Amino acid sequence: MWLAAVTLILGFVTLVWSADRFLNGAAATACELGMSPLLVGLTIVSLGTSAPEILVALAAASEGTPLLAIGNAIGSNITNIGLVLGFTALLVPLPFAHSVLREEMPWLLATTAAALLALVDLELGLLEGAFLLAMLAVLVLRLYRTHRRGNGGPHPELENLEEIPDLERGAALWWLCSGLLVLLGSAELIVWAASTVAKALGVSELVIGLTIIAVGTSLPELAATVGSALKGHTDIAIGNVVGSNILNILAVMSVPGLLAPVALGTEVLWRDFATMLGLTLLLALFAYGVAGRPLINRFEGLVLLSAWIGYNVLLYRGA
Repeated sequence: MWLAAVTLILGFVTLVWSADRFLNGAAATACELGMSPLLVGLTIVSLGTSAPEILVALAAASEGTPLLAIGNAIGSNITNIGLVLGFTALLVPLPFAHSVLREEMPWLLATTAAALLALVDLELGLLEGAFLLAMLAVLVLRLYRTHRRGNGGPHPELENLEEIPDLERGAALWWLCSGLLVLLGSAELIVWAASTVAKALGVSELVIGLTIIAVGTSLPELAATVGSALKGHTDIAIGNVVGSNILNILAVMSVPGLLAPVALGTEVLWRDFATMLGLTLLLALFAYGVAGRPLINRFEGLVLLSAWIGYNVLLYRGA
């Protein structure tokens, strides 16, 4: 148990470290090969920031624990809204940027509805996985066309591209390959450790994915969001979280369906997905419907954080 717990912590540390190196190497390599900065920002940087969740999902599905991957996708979305945005809003009220209201929130609502369609029959198989992945392709293509025409407004992933170091081709390839290898190894360690901890605690792999793995893979979003808000960049804080949640549904949840089709218990739909849906709708209510103010204030942040805490208490009481 202790070995698994220590391995889990080390796995998260190396996962976050290697994801950053992999992202830098992949983006720099793409730029060296002549890919446009716009396309790099909307594909490599966007997907690269979700590399921890995607690699953990791949490892879980390939090792026969697809419920851990599904729990990670749903749990990360719950954690991003409840813990990340809720906690950050307690520190600094968070306004919704105009681009988030116009583009990203509608896409988050659409992808959440797509996830409901994929899970409503309590099965996640090849067809559902391909459907979610096709939506991801449509989203990237639409964003690319919109921003290429110059009427898409600021985009968080394009701003993040400016932070990618200017690496020579050899160094870029080194970080690309070594970062990917460490990412894969870290994901395998996390899946092994999480499964071991689940057995030791007598809880399901789904619950571990919804809680421990979800929080661990959401730590980069928490650090980035709190850091951005404290530096005064509150306008992009919500955009980063909303973008991450879209990718968790389309790029992470699709993985187990494509690799290891799985039957789901009713609790996944009525407890876990319902919580994710409720928090997503609450976020939309704060964005569009509360006194016409596109803002998460401190009280609303407390509501989100309390919902996340209550959900986790419910999970472990029921486990």
